Amino acid sequence: MPRNRIISFVLISLFFYNQSFSQEKDSLNKVRVKIYDLICKADGLLIDLKYMESLQVSKQALNLAYKNKQYDYVAMSYNTIAGCHEELLNTKMALAYYNKALQYSLKTKNDTIKDWIHNNIGNIYNFVIKDYDKGIYHYKKSLQYANKGKDTTEIIFTEMNLAWAYFNKKDFEQGYPYVKDVEKHLDKYGDIESRVIVNNLLGMYYSNKGDARRAGFYFRTAIDYGIRYKQQNALADAYAEYSKHLYEIKDYKNAYLNKVNYEKLKDDLHNHEKMKSAQIAGVQIELDESRRKIDKIELEKYAQQENLKNSKIIVILFLAILIILLLLLYTFYKNSIYRKKVNQQLLESNAELKIAKDKAEESSKLKSQFISTVTHELRTPLYGVIGVTNLILDEHKELENSPHINSLKFSARYLLSLVNDLLQIHKIEDKKIVLEELPLNIMDEIEKVKEALQFIAIKNKNKVLIDVGIEIPEYLIGDKLRLSQILVNLTSNALKFTQNGTIRLTAALVKKVGNIHHVKFEIVDNGCGIAIENQNKIFEKFVQIDRKEGDYQGTGLGLSIVKRLLELLGSTIQLESKEGEGTTVTFIIPFEYDANATKSYIENIDVDTTNSSSYKILVVEDNKINQMVTKKIIEKNNYKCVVVDDGYAALEILDKENFDAILMDINMPVINGFETTRMIRDKGIDIPVIALTAFDKDEITDEAKLSGMDDILIKPFEPLRLFQIINSQIAKHVH
Repeated sequence: MPRNRIISFVLISLFFYNQSFSQEKDSLNKVRVKIYDLICKADGLLIDLKYMESLQVSKQALNLAYKNKQYDYVAMSYNTIAGCHEELLNTKMALAYYNKALQYSLKTKNDTIKDWIHNNIGNIYNFVIKDYDKGIYHYKKSLQYANKGKDTTEIIFTEMNLAWAYFNKKDFEQGYPYVKDVEKHLDKYGDIESRVIVNNLLGMYYSNKGDARRAGFYFRTAIDYGIRYKQQNALADAYAEYSKHLYEIKDYKNAYLNKVNYEKLKDDLHNHEKMKSAQIAGVQIELDESRRKIDKIELEKYAQQENLKNSKIIVILFLAILIILLLLLYTFYKNSIYRKKVNQQLLESNAELKIAKDKAEESSKLKSQFISTVTHELRTPLYGVIGVTNLILDEHKELENSPHINSLKFSARYLLSLVNDLLQIHKIEDKKIVLEELPLNIMDEIEKVKEALQFIAIKNKNKVLIDVGIEIPEYLIGDKLRLSQILVNLTSNALKFTQNGTIRLTAALVKKVGNIHHVKFEIVDNGCGIAIENQNKIFEKFVQIDRKEGDYQGTGLGLSIVKRLLELLGSTIQLESKEGEGTTVTFIIPFEYDANATKSYIENIDVDTTNSSSYKILVVEDNKINQMVTKKIIEKNNYKCVVVDDGYAALEILDKENFDAILMDINMPVINGFETTRMIRDKGIDIPVIALTAFDKDEITDEAKLSGMDDILIKPFEPLRLFQIINSQIAKHVH
């Protein structure tokens, strides 16, 4: 799509108003005529690339339109100013002025102006910022106004932009109808550049569909038009896309020739752009020079006024300052030796502080590395222990009630809980936790907590009751993961220390301040209670009150984590307890309410993509026990599974066999999982790659995305979660 889109709209603007002006001129008053003349002059200067002059004339038109409340002309003036900034490559300023133009256009009944502005904003998002969804939104708004005005030329221009935006985001089926509609009107309303673009878009579409014959026909037609009629920008796009198509069908020679043509044409265009950049630089220099002259005049004027006003005061101040300077010189002489001594002491102290600071930073770094290494090294065998235990129970149902097997499973989960708690408290202390701001449903979160802890409730013969106030909005904005951690820790404590009792989880709206809703949570139990002398201790690390021999009550980190998480959320925890009667824990969390964000979230909720299809999965894992566990889990779900020991073996088998998804370990010998994934992507293989690792997710998320991985699953994991991720990722790649 041509990048000189703003110039096209200025030409359309002049044409439209020249057509309508002859009809309106008699009814327009003198002020509107003057404003209109200024706008036309500014647009003409913009077409001639005289940006500084265009900005000056546009501002004159804008001031006059503001003064007389002529909002259609205000919008047009802002549109021209935005166009100047867009040509001067100042995208941020251009977007700001286009939005102002849009704001004032909405105060008018002129749909043509709204059409232009939405199209111009769409071009910035689509071709400069690369935010294709926002570009599509503005193109569709533009198309609504163009259809309303029955402007076929503008309709086909906007539909080409829409098709290009959809193709940019690889959504060819959404973009294709727009290309076909444009194709129907090309003979009557299209120009040569449009023909090149439409044929290029059709070539891209059929290339994506795998129809090499039709794709080649349209690409060659686009190139022929571009060469014949010297449409350089559109021709360059056609060469580039045809080269990609030929490479895909393995016609490497012609792909190379078209690539060479593209590069040569881009060099020519680049030289033109350099001339334009030089011109822009000249305009900027003139603008800067004008600003400097204005600033100089203002400063001289101000200085003269101040000199006349304060001349007597200056003389008096000069004498006073002279006396003070003499006193300061005497003081300086008396204290110079003392200062030298103090400075030397400060230098020595600073050197000592720097050494201490370096040691502290090194210690913190070593601590982080130690915790990361320990948690990874513990999770890896724990995955094997838990997995093998589950496999034994699956294959030998008679051992389901074996105390030895249950003890093994219990011990592994206890150790995993300790590892997770240590990692969580370390993150909080190092301030590595970033709170999420996403829509959440408080009732859903509390229900999930109840369901997750049902096994403890059954074990201790407890009832869990829930009460969520109806005045709380269905969706609020907050961090659902942290809220869930807080509720799970507090509720599990209540369940563990209560026998044959009742635990109540309640949530109520206590106040609203603007769009901030303050929700009060209470967890009430009628268990054994906590002695007064212990109530302040329980929120400290590694503290366990009244732990019975052989009774698992946790790591002693849960309540410390709760307290610190609540502080991050801007809240504090309140505790009331009596021995033998029970405990009440209360806290209030502020949530934001945003109706638009909630609506967008509901419309984009992912549906369950799990299905009963049998997929073929490649597992890349060097640990033999983990290989066995992962393979058994996958085959138990009736999926096919192939296991290889390292990244090179994975690359070799991918050349021979097809797979639906890859489960990739990270920490492997020879080449790690990140490098293996990069090499897979370099081969053009686009199937989902899911990291299956014992590393903490926050540590590897950025590198995983850069390497081309699609998702991350931390060992040990629930088998259901594994298949949800596999099915979801396969569904995304299919669509």
